Amino acid sequence: MRFTSGQHLDGVLEREFTLDGVPGILWTAGSASAPAPLILLGHPGGLRRMYPRLAARARHSVTEGFAAATIELPWAGDRPRSGAAEEARAALHNALRAGEPVTGEIVDRLVLPLLDQAVPEWQSALDALLSLPGITGPAGYSGGVISIGVRLAAADPRIAAALLFAGSYVPRAVFEEARQVTIPLLVLLQWDDEGNDRQMALDLFGALGSTEKTLHANLGGHTGVPQFEADDATRFFARHLK
Repeated sequence: MRFTSGQHLDGVLEREFTLDGVPGILWTAGSASAPAPLILLGHPGGLRRMYPRLAARARHSVTEGFAAATIELPWAGDRPRSGAAEEARAALHNALRAGEPVTGEIVDRLVLPLLDQAVPEWQSALDALLSLPGITGPAGYSGGVISIGVRLAAADPRIAAALLFAGSYVPRAVFEEARQVTIPLLVLLQWDDEGNDRQMALDLFGALGSTEKTLHANLGGHTGVPQFEADDATRFFARHLK
């Protein structure tokens, strides 16, 4: 891990880094304090585009006693593109524009290769971040893509709790992986999320194997998550990471 820049923002230290060519951002308390549990911030790709929302989530987490970090997804931002991923994304958008069903074949082409590359990268980031002074385990995962969160929770025992953002298409194979997830979960679903399959999100929630899982469904579109959910998320992670 190589840090490339750093700045203080209202008592929060924000540092950009690269890890094996993957860019990321780490947010920690700006002053010396006890080691903080780590929350990984998931997102749909494009760190620069997502930065305002990610930074707001991260600063809230740090002020509540956590460290927060994120990395860029494969084929997003400044990372090299994938022709196959672009074709699958175009097929998805074409189906949505035509009012046609999004087939499982399209979802598999779009999401499964992403999982195969992104989840090991998140695990490598977790290796590096947990080795830094001032950061401790256990770790949590917060955000989307929901399939990434599910596979990471199923595959890595260092993830002790997860807040999953519903609102992305899920391959059938991930439903099987969901049955292996046993950690505490909080799932956020925007009921009127345009362009996404509400029933698929509900079915995935049912498939998750955790005995402690909670679904918060709120009216509104994809970016309309109520502010009070941030406070609920803080209480959720405080119960399971501290």
